[in-house]
Amino acid sequence: MTFLAIDVGNTRLKWAQYDSPRPGARLLAHGAEFLDHIDKLAEGPWSKLADPTSMLGCVVADEAAKRLVQEQMEIWDVAPSWVVASTHEAGLRNGYDYPSRLGSDRWVAMVGAWHMMLRRGVRRPLVVVMVGTAVTVEAIDASGQFLGGFILPGHGIMLRALETGTAGLRVPTGEVREFPTNTSDALTSGGTYAIAGAVERMVQHVRQHCGAEPLCLMTGGAGWKMAPSMSVQFELVDNLIFDGLLEIAHFRAMNA
Repeated sequence: MTFLAIDVGNTRLKWAQYDSPRPGARLLAHGAEFLDHIDKLAEGPWSKLADPTSMLGCVVADEAAKRLVQEQMEIWDVAPSWVVASTHEAGLRNGYDYPSRLGSDRWVAMVGAWHMMLRRGVRRPLVVVMVGTAVTVEAIDASGQFLGGFILPGHGIMLRALETGTAGLRVPTGEVREFPTNTSDALTSGGTYAIAGAVERMVQHVRQHCGAEPLCLMTGGAGWKMAPSMSVQFELVDNLIFDGLLEIAHFRAMNA
């Protein structure tokens, strides 16, 4: 019995195969492909996998990418299953105005973060940060209520927007500086501190609203770039989305 977790993001598809659909399952294989190359998964890395017994995934890419992933899965006798955010899941309650419109990656990552905290034997408010093509900053209170979250551009989108809208800013990526003295460093520092500031503001909101210091967890492919520039205490963690998919798959199986 094996379980396949799939995360189809804005830029890349990431996948992981586990020995079972449960928290703490043993990782058997994993990989990532840019969306332009997912039509080669079936004849490439997925051809070497044992047939999964079940799968669960989340998608924020367009419908065409989702269909292409499902076509690649036809090498196995497994039905594709995709998370759609709902009013509640695996112990979390969704405070979005229209729960199903919440991005599935955001919802799944919050589930992963919530249960990571609970396994430590503590219960406190959470701020969950994902740093990728886009950046999301989520707030959860100590009862498991999703309060709301920010969405802002990632580093790449910020720089491309400035290049498109401002003449003369096509410059190499620079370094993060407290007082940038060239345009490359000014652009990189501005984007980095914009993200750090959004996280700091959400931590302040949660602290004031909940009357307690939140645990701040950061994940995502570009999280390591942010680490040196953060002004609030946080933990950098891997694979919150895969952790969340394992939690949801286990919860659904136990309540089927």
